[in-house]
Amino acid sequence: MKRILLSSLLLAMLAACSSVPIESDTPATATPAAGAVNIAEQPLRVPPLASLPDTPARPLAGKFQQASWATLPGWQADDLTQVWKAFVNNCKGLMRPVSGSLAMQARATPRAWQPVCAAVAQSGLGEQGADAQAVRQFLQTHLQPWRLLDASGKPARNTVTGYYEPLVHAARERGGEYQWPLYAAPADLLTIDLGTVYPELAGKRVRGKLVGKRVVPYDTRAEIAATPTRQPPVIVWVNDPVEAFFLTIQGSGRAQLPNGETIRVAYADHNGRPYRSIGQWLATQGELPLAQASMQNIKAWARKNPKRVQEMLNANPAMVFFNEETVTDPELGPKGAYSIPLIGQRSVAVDTQFVPLGAPLFLSTQYPASSKPLQRLVFAQDTGAAIKGAARTDFYWGFGEEAGALAGRMKQPGEMWVLWPKQAGAPSAR
Repeated sequence: MKRILLSSLLLAMLAACSSVPIESDTPATATPAAGAVNIAEQPLRVPPLASLPDTPARPLAGKFQQASWATLPGWQADDLTQVWKAFVNNCKGLMRPVSGSLAMQARATPRAWQPVCAAVAQSGLGEQGADAQAVRQFLQTHLQPWRLLDASGKPARNTVTGYYEPLVHAARERGGEYQWPLYAAPADLLTIDLGTVYPELAGKRVRGKLVGKRVVPYDTRAEIAATPTRQPPVIVWVNDPVEAFFLTIQGSGRAQLPNGETIRVAYADHNGRPYRSIGQWLATQGELPLAQASMQNIKAWARKNPKRVQEMLNANPAMVFFNEETVTDPELGPKGAYSIPLIGQRSVAVDTQFVPLGAPLFLSTQYPASSKPLQRLVFAQDTGAAIKGAARTDFYWGFGEEAGALAGRMKQPGEMWVLWPKQAGAPSAR
């Protein structure tokens, strides 16, 4: 009780007078620090079961009901030709021993997955274009579907939204049309994991900077823009402020340089400030009806009002910082919160209070603005600040303009089943 009271007091202090913002989790497409090993480029290595250390179980807020493959709507219609690559990559993540740190998101239990991943390594199925029927047979042999239930024990149904990896045009040096910066993480940005001190605050973080002996909130977007002499380092300068802004909302993207080279700017960190909608700001200012505050209309407004663009952007105090990465495989997207590169239409962001990272899922939803079924095997490889609740899902559509159009219209009902090793019982987390 004393620890609960102390942690409650800490939360109250941080949220009020000391005003250091509290962050529940990272945005979608949260990428490790630059220089981290790209797991997807490494061969699958499955350690002996005895060498995988176990850590205490992490409780999951939802419940699970055993199901049969026959009850999964649309399971037989899902084309699994390209899914094996994602499954192998997912095993590479599963076979990393967990640290047991409560500051980390809940992950699928590695020891439960060791026999399945060992079978993957010995299957002889190639990562590229494996036979769909062979993949389906492997999954049905080794995995058991479990329907996700909500806390009351009813089948969990929730909203499925979408996100994607956009493309912007940018240059290394500022000049001409290239005036809008994408920043690397500043050296003075502090991140404090509250869960390392108070386990009941697992996943809660505060961000700030040191001024004298005090930790204070990190600079807002407006404060960063107003102090050019001490701005964070710039990776590239983008030619369109609205495109740059929406890239930060997605959390990652690709930048095409004047010489034709394309790089990835992947999420590294952020300033800890809350997100505020620039569309809402435009509506409040009487500039655009909220219902018309699409990306296209916001861009049109910016072209007509160039002197007010920074004012519009400053309405959102949040600022995302990036790492630069090389695009080695165009099919692979940015790394998600699980440190595995996302694959378009096969990766999703979830609430790890209900589903652990690394769990394969069967998702049943609909295509954007449609009643057409969208039912397929996906992988829980990402998280997002707005992705909260049983079966709440953010569907990664992939890269480019078409993916962006689909993601922007995606707001459909959905439900899910967790696909778990047969010998391991109900889904669990570490």
